[in-house]
Amino acid sequence: MTYVDAGILHVIEYVCHRIQRLTGRTNVWLAVQLTNVTVVVYFAWAVLFFADVERVLQIAVGLFCAGVLYVLTQTVFKVPIEESEANAYRRVANGYRNPRRIRDVVMRISFLTLSLLLAYPMLFAYFTFHIRLALLSYTLVLLMTLLLYLLACDPLPPCAGKVREWLRAATLSVQHRRGGLDAAPDQG
Repeated sequence: MTYVDAGILHVIEYVCHRIQRLTGRTNVWLAVQLTNVTVVVYFAWAVLFFADVERVLQIAVGLFCAGVLYVLTQTVFKVPIEESEANAYRRVANGYRNPRRIRDVVMRISFLTLSLLLAYPMLFAYFTFHIRLALLSYTLVLLMTLLLYLLACDPLPPCAGKVREWLRAATLSVQHRRGGLDAAPDQG
């Protein structure tokens, strides 16, 4: 399973590098955005699942969600993306690999195994018995697995991104054409 983990990590790092060349955004930025999506999915799951239960249970789940949100603000959301990216760039510039590549290997393999083993039972429970909890829980497992892989990648050195260059060139071209059309009547 270690070889499968390493292979998946290399593929995800390759995709992250391609995205960074296109957009200028690193795997750290992608990981933060995926964390945001996971938080939204988690709270949407809580709202959907507990909409039809007793008021006392709704209050308990609301307090639990508030606690999760508080913990996230004290941990994940406490450090700005720019600072995390700067730390990653500094580490790569000094020639060091991401320590999460080795440190989190057991957790990545555990979530990867969970993702593979739960796929059929969760999808079966959702499509056969229409259990919403199954699909949403499995989605959270998949998002967490992907997040662990994103956090283990090393970014490329900072770059502007081709998409920004393309958009800037297109904007300058449009401005130049408009400026040329507007300037022609004024000159004549």
